[in-house]
Amino acid sequence: MTSFPTAAVDDEIKSAIRGKLNTYNPEPAVMPFHTRLLGRDRLALYSFIQSLNTTFGTSIYEPVAKVLAQENFERVELQANPPGMMSANMRTKVDAIVRELEIGTMNPDRERHCALLRSALDNDSEKVPVKLTKIDVLLKRRDSMYLIDIKTVKPNKGDFEKYKRTLLLWMGAFLEENPKLDIYPTIAIPYNPYAPEPYKRWTMRGMIDIKNELKVAHEFWDFLGGNGAYDDLLDCFERVGIDLQDEIDEYFSSFRTPAL
Repeated sequence: MTSFPTAAVDDEIKSAIRGKLNTYNPEPAVMPFHTRLLGRDRLALYSFIQSLNTTFGTSIYEPVAKVLAQENFERVELQANPPGMMSANMRTKVDAIVRELEIGTMNPDRERHCALLRSALDNDSEKVPVKLTKIDVLLKRRDSMYLIDIKTVKPNKGDFEKYKRTLLLWMGAFLEENPKLDIYPTIAIPYNPYAPEPYKRWTMRGMIDIKNELKVAHEFWDFLGGNGAYDDLLDCFERVGIDLQDEIDEYFSSFRTPAL
């Protein structure tokens, strides 16, 4: 049984959907064949779903993740800024790891990568300003820090190298700031589009340590909110969908083509 406040999660989801409806403005594209076939209301709903998908991460997943994690972590921060300084030694080590992963002379291994980055620590090395990608969800518990990058459920193959480089740069930057921290950079996939089959997309490229750098569906949400959080979260979405059904139907009924 999870301990996260489901009512607070319901409120976050409702707020996000209502906010999207209040600001939503369908593109005035003229699609006469589609309109005659499906109706303006269905086209408007389809456009709304596409628009919602592009902002689901920041408008729903991230605030919901914060509600779940606040019960289990000392610090929870969204869109967190990583350290802004890094040594040339650390940048060089990150590049070397990525290069070896690309050519297949190294296997993805979080612990080994962490050890390699620690070997690049040098108090005498000059640090220069760097602008690293913001961290979607930063969590801290005692001497452990979790840096979570929430990604689309079907990322492009060409993005794997970029994702891995981001994880390594985060780890290196925080280690230079505090070498005693245990850093866990992680890719999070909110749900498994291949269920009930295992999530296999990441095995195509030897970049990600599947066991230690990837959390999919229940692994991610249960990590934040405790065992069973994923199933409870699905119940929250279903409950909100039922509560907002009339509002959503009424909103899109305004797009219906008048009867001739």
